[in-house]
Amino acid sequence: MTLSAARYGKDNVRVLKVWRDPNDRNHQNVIELTVCCLLEGDIEESYTKADNSSIVPTDTVKNTVYILAKQTEVWPIEGFGATIANHFITRYPHIHAAHIDIIQHRWTRFDVQGKPHPHSFMKDGEETRLVSVSKSDDGSPFRITSGLKDLTVLKSTGSTFYGYHKCEYTTLKEAYDRIMSTDVDSTWTWSESDVATYGQVQKLAADGVFDNAFEGARTVTLETFAVENSASIQACMYNMCQSILKQFKQINNVSYSLPNKHFFEIDLSWHKGIQNTGNDAEVYAPQTTPNGLIKCTVSRNNSAKL
Repeated sequence: MTLSAARYGKDNVRVLKVWRDPNDRNHQNVIELTVCCLLEGDIEESYTKADNSSIVPTDTVKNTVYILAKQTEVWPIEGFGATIANHFITRYPHIHAAHIDIIQHRWTRFDVQGKPHPHSFMKDGEETRLVSVSKSDDGSPFRITSGLKDLTVLKSTGSTFYGYHKCEYTTLKEAYDRIMSTDVDSTWTWSESDVATYGQVQKLAADGVFDNAFEGARTVTLETFAVENSASIQACMYNMCQSILKQFKQINNVSYSLPNKHFFEIDLSWHKGIQNTGNDAEVYAPQTTPNGLIKCTVSRNNSAKL
């Protein structure tokens, strides 16, 4: 028998960092992260021969995340993920690859007396910003995928669904005006030629490219969802992907995974003939399960200009 794959490390490392304006220490910003760091390398004997000499303890991994958060920049998380990965493959000769996943929890500065407060924030939802960074010590490029997750949206009109395939199992009625709601889960993968080296990654970070792409993808998602009179979630998400690829040339592909959160009209005609269907529908029953789940990935065609 052969050990065909192995990686280990520390998961759920929680970090909050405070940035203080050097010109006004009362003006601050915060970032909260959950980090997972997994390592690969010459570690077989720790599994097969109970020899721990190759193991960098997971507690050391945790401590390293804290120290790097103190000593280096953590904004944006793409740059911080690359910093962590680069540390492990350069610090330990027997560690040949590092895989970093970071969740950035959303804290939003709120207004007090009509002005943004300098150091107070609120958590205004479950939305998170994500990055997955992998790096090997063989000279291959960084592999970086960014994303956003759990951005819950709903529009009460401006969505249709009709003209679909029908068979003897179909009971769904065509909808020419319906509620549309979903929990956005989107990722975008960076072109390896643009993130080949640690220096390139940090240059993109310093130039604001990662931050701009996140804000741009979020804006595209919200605006397309709101403005488009969608024929389906499939068509809506494809247009979102296209728009993001057009805006950011360093992104190679964009993916969406969108659950269709259903809201059903409630028949109230049994009570004094109350009409609550079609154009008269105002009261709906939110559904939890089952739900539709629609996914797609749109990749850049390098032979065609988007």
